[in-house]
Amino acid sequence: MEQKRKKWIAGLCGLLLVQPVVMLLFYAGRLPDRYYLRSGETLELATVLPITAKPVAPAASACAVQNTPSAVSLRLFGMLPIKTAEIQQTEEIMLIPCGQAFGIRMLMDGMMAVGFGEVRTAQGACCPAAEAGIQEGDIIQAVNRSPIGSAEAFRAAAAEGKPMLLTVLRGGKTLDITLTPAYSEEEHCWLTGLWVRDSTAGIGTLTYYEPETGQFGGLGHPICDPDTGELIPLASGEADAVTIQGAIRGQAGCPGQLQGYFSASRPIGTLQCNDRCGLFGELYEAPAEIPAIPMALKQEIVLGEAVILSTVRGDSPEMFTVEITDIDYRSDTQNMVIEVTDEALLAATGGIVQGMSGSPILQNGRLIGAVTHVFVSDPSQGYGIFAESMYEVSESIAAQG
Repeated sequence: MEQKRKKWIAGLCGLLLVQPVVMLLFYAGRLPDRYYLRSGETLELATVLPITAKPVAPAASACAVQNTPSAVSLRLFGMLPIKTAEIQQTEEIMLIPCGQAFGIRMLMDGMMAVGFGEVRTAQGACCPAAEAGIQEGDIIQAVNRSPIGSAEAFRAAAAEGKPMLLTVLRGGKTLDITLTPAYSEEEHCWLTGLWVRDSTAGIGTLTYYEPETGQFGGLGHPICDPDTGELIPLASGEADAVTIQGAIRGQAGCPGQLQGYFSASRPIGTLQCNDRCGLFGELYEAPAEIPAIPMALKQEIVLGEAVILSTVRGDSPEMFTVEITDIDYRSDTQNMVIEVTDEALLAATGGIVQGMSGSPILQNGRLIGAVTHVFVSDPSQGYGIFAESMYEVSESIAAQG
């Protein structure tokens, strides 16, 4: 009996020792390594278990440098160290939440290889592009060292029937590939067997507008090629006014989409950057007479009720209720899981549909992020990105002039 009691006590002690380790590992992997803080504020985390932030003394060489990031030690129950995080000071950021649908017209920086076809020659069928080593998703930037910006110009160069020295961007590396066209007995011309795309168009939603700079952020995810899934490099582009006629309702296994048309003869802005955090550019004027509100920092977002602004009919955004059910600080872009709870939106669209990407998410009077993706298995749920992550891209664009 005494032996059993000792084993039970030993097991209990072991469990008590393991639990803190498990919790420390959980929060070390869950919490981000960097935070923004407004001047005079202290870091407060909305976690289930209490976590405090204890300042770490800076190195002597950094003391005299203004705006140098500081460091804090994140501690469970104020005692158990989890990790050291970087703190960057920032001012209050005021943004106008939008929610208006907008049209997207993009010209690529080069051309993207999106597929291959056979060329039937006197010797038989072949595909010169595939044989040369071209791969789907490659960006062709130049032919014979001359920049090329359209599929028409590429076809014209191939029609000469001479070897073509292609400058190709693949996985961040630049390659030189020689492609020799083949003469098609069927079409009586020189062909490469390569299908390329040089532009794209679509509909998305504006997330925010910054009154001081005229900059906007939208979508919350990049524009990618529908065939290859690769991010499209932007050469130039326009933002256009759009009127939404209705929506194809989303169903499990089949995402819906907004249906609309470009409704103005002139663009409303220019596109400047297609980034993993969204589409960014400059609007010629504010999209609506809406007051600016503070942008929330990621640690200020909490689980629970929020609202989104989205245009699902006409050209004016409406407010719909959602629930934030999960927050992921470590993901680059899939930072929040949201669930549509608004009966009117569920009736109109079934939940989140294509074209709603970029719809601003508001909580406690602050802009906290944007809708990005729908769950294919359940259109009432989807992902959102932190507004903080999108605004970092806007800042980098402004810094580049």
